[in-house]
Amino acid sequence: MPASRPRSVAPPGSLRGRDLISAADLTPAEVRRVFATAADLKAEFSVGRRHARPPLVRRTLAMLFERPSLRTRVTFEAGMVQLGGSAIQLTSGNVGWGVRESIADVARNLEGFVDAIVIRTGPHEVAVEFAERASIPVVNALTLHEHPCQALADVFTIGEEFGSLEGRIITFVGDGNNVFHSLALVAAGQGATVRLAHPNGYGPDPAVVAAATTLALANGGRLEIGRDPREAVDGADIVYTDAWTSMGLEAETEARREAFEAYQVNATLLAVAGPAARVLHCLPAHRGEEITSSVMDGPQSLIFRQSENRLHVQKGLLVEILGDPGDPGDPGLVVDAAGTVGTA
Repeated sequence: MPASRPRSVAPPGSLRGRDLISAADLTPAEVRRVFATAADLKAEFSVGRRHARPPLVRRTLAMLFERPSLRTRVTFEAGMVQLGGSAIQLTSGNVGWGVRESIADVARNLEGFVDAIVIRTGPHEVAVEFAERASIPVVNALTLHEHPCQALADVFTIGEEFGSLEGRIITFVGDGNNVFHSLALVAAGQGATVRLAHPNGYGPDPAVVAAATTLALANGGRLEIGRDPREAVDGADIVYTDAWTSMGLEAETEARREAFEAYQVNATLLAVAGPAARVLHCLPAHRGEEITSSVMDGPQSLIFRQSENRLHVQKGLLVEILGDPGDPGDPGLVVDAAGTVGTA
């Protein structure tokens, strides 16, 4: 069988052609590069909700979604359109990767049709195999092991609010899950102290903890894992929580509800952190379980800004991995005040 096409070689310092399967795939400096691009795109978009010179004209993104999605699907699809490109959503039911066709064959087909693949699935190994088999960039939009795009948006939001992550304390209350894994890897690399308070039996992957600890030691951060949520939020700048039962684990719902009962982020717990602390949640939220409505909708919440930043950070990532270095956009195409693309 013919080999897959080789990947293009990116210039030094460029992320063009790169995969993002784990949050650890980006160095701390590369994370900051994505953030700088995202900040520029967000600033421009906030003025007129469009980009004058869309940087990804004629680029196409395939979105392989095996899991339900609101934020991930809309932000990637809308982001590509806003950047001048297009996106195609494909579900496992339509394509049947690993069933109707092998992952290798699906990857080989898609690399001839589109410029990049975004995949949202359960087994992390599926995303890894797509990245190994495809010659185009593959981005992990969620697996049960990691959620790197969410973590990038989280840390970008914290940076917007506080200016820098150096010396900041981020406390994750609840499950040591995929969201925590990626958050720990990104935030520790930016010099933050990352804490986790979790019930017995719901801790993070030791390999991720080891990798995040290494990043923390090299960048002035720290990782702290414990059981007591009050102790963990004391002095925290950020209090972060997630659903007690992740997608794919619905059979454990009742057992988890009992195990996590003392880990609700409510006004009493937030008071321990203090009035300067801010609250994050990756959504969807189960109001009245892991977080109360009074906290979620209260003045210390950054949750809906955090959600919006999924759009801007993923646009920054797409520009970095798909755009031409130094090219601010297609000089022959402009977007007028009505949003119509035309020639300059």
